[in-house]
Amino acid sequence: MKISDHPDHGSGFAPVDHRTAVAAETARFVAVVKDADLATAVPGCPGWTLADLVKHTGSVQRWFSVLLRARIQEPPQKREVDLRFPDEEGGYADWLAESATVAAEAFAATDPNLPMWAWGVDQHARFWARRMLFETLLHRADAELALGLRPTIDRPLAVDGIDEFLVNLPFAAFFAPKVANLRGPDRTIRFRATDGDDDWLVRLRPDGFGLDTTHPTEDTAAATVRGTATDLLLLAYGRLPYDAEALAHEGDEGLLAHWFANSAF
Repeated sequence: MKISDHPDHGSGFAPVDHRTAVAAETARFVAVVKDADLATAVPGCPGWTLADLVKHTGSVQRWFSVLLRARIQEPPQKREVDLRFPDEEGGYADWLAESATVAAEAFAATDPNLPMWAWGVDQHARFWARRMLFETLLHRADAELALGLRPTIDRPLAVDGIDEFLVNLPFAAFFAPKVANLRGPDRTIRFRATDGDDDWLVRLRPDGFGLDTTHPTEDTAAATVRGTATDLLLLAYGRLPYDAEALAHEGDEGLLAHWFANSAF
């Protein structure tokens, strides 16, 4: 497993600049929805339209920006954010672009290495920039899929996104309660990128699960899924099934089914 020790690093790459990438991914998202029918259904988020997707993403950016500015040191007890929604849906794309500006201002005012409370592993301000990036990137991909487009994701971002997802998933039970079911008698699942040498080994134990950080080289996983980093990221978030044509899998199919039935984020 090629995961660097520093949380700002993607596997085998120079550090990803999460703050700059938030702006770039938001701009891509805005370009996708600018002239689209916002009533279009979003398959990746059942029950949502593109309008809901835009509202959610911009709201997350503004909420995380409030947390950054407050330098929170414990879980927030309330969620009061002036979202400044536009009166008409025609203004939603511009509002999303403004949300990224709000985020950029919060980033500029906050040292990424500042200790802060976070719900995941990395208890620093940088956690929130990284999390914001992948909320934005994933939902940009959702918008493209809803419009019949094939998402393209820069490979370093895809690799970093897989890492970010798997590192934080064990801590997500308070909003994704099914992850508590991800237990097993020392069973392993390997995710292997076919467009590089990156792979991740997840170990299910009787008391929970997590990434195996011993960097095992032997191919002894109970189940393995292979695909490009982009497709593995979409797989991790449930936007592709593990038996999709773009992916290859082998080993314990019941274990794979159990993982993907309970790892929804």
